[in-house]
Amino acid sequence: MDELLANHIAHLFIRAPLVIFNETIDQNDAVDSDHFENLQSTNWQHMRFKPPPPGSNIGWRVEFRPMEIQITDFENAAFAVFIVLVTRVILSFGLDFYIPISKVEQGMQRAHTRDAVLTEKFWFRKNVFPPRRESSAPGTPTRGGSRPGTPGRVGCGEEEWEEMTVAEIINGQKGQGGFPGLVRLVEKYLDSMNVDITTRCEIGRYLSLVSQRASGNPPPRSSPTVLTFLGKLWTTAKWIRHFIHEHPEYKHDSAVSEHINYDLVRAVEKITKGLDRENGLGVELLGMHYGLDNASGASTPVLSKGATTPVLTAKGSSWSPKVNGIK
Repeated sequence: MDELLANHIAHLFIRAPLVIFNETIDQNDAVDSDHFENLQSTNWQHMRFKPPPPGSNIGWRVEFRPMEIQITDFENAAFAVFIVLVTRVILSFGLDFYIPISKVEQGMQRAHTRDAVLTEKFWFRKNVFPPRRESSAPGTPTRGGSRPGTPGRVGCGEEEWEEMTVAEIINGQKGQGGFPGLVRLVEKYLDSMNVDITTRCEIGRYLSLVSQRASGNPPPRSSPTVLTFLGKLWTTAKWIRHFIHEHPEYKHDSAVSEHINYDLVRAVEKITKGLDRENGLGVELLGMHYGLDNASGASTPVLSKGATTPVLTAKGSSWSPKVNGIK
């Protein structure tokens, strides 16, 4: 077993299991894995190593759980497709994303701060390409086998990783030799595959959403039919915080009333159904994707120019909040 992976597995045994069932106490660990899985299942965060089940021909697997559910079908599809494509990139190019678990834990702590996607930095590997392909130009790996072995190790010094913003991890660093970014790696992988133009365009919309969420950049104003939007492309968390912060009943005391909750749920429901788009509801979440067919499971017109105030009605309420950040 790879030495770093072996160390990770060994560290699982420093904790006692949280739950154990009477019927699984007396087992033969040589043929059953329930005892190990009891420890394993309480020691993972956004990624989990899944050893082969006993008596099966299934190989080692890695389980990614990097997202919370989004408001619209389009957002959920975008992040799900992006993660699947990243796994294909890792397998196809034989990439090495090893960093110490301690730095992963530090990143998790930073991720809990408000607007961490724009304000925090996270430890990430500088060069993810295996040594045998270092002769390639930065960001232009050569497609190899579909299931390579463990990437070759060069060393484990501090110089192998650095702190990067989410924008740098997703969209790449500036300058020669910088990390190319996950989106660019996915695009390189797609270039090497026989993908039809319709599918490529749809995937391009997904990648664009992920890219803009990471960078906070406003969408381009390439056409008069595309919304002129001056704010940032927000995460769902930021949109919810802003919605509550601007609600007239909110007293800035961290107490969210039943009426505020009702208005929030109604606004989310309208976004999922494509309602009130002409008034700007949800524009800060979807940006240039706003108003496109199937962006939220419905086909509706694009947002009109100058629309800044979504109309939100609730029981006993005539409140119309400005939720797109344009005052």
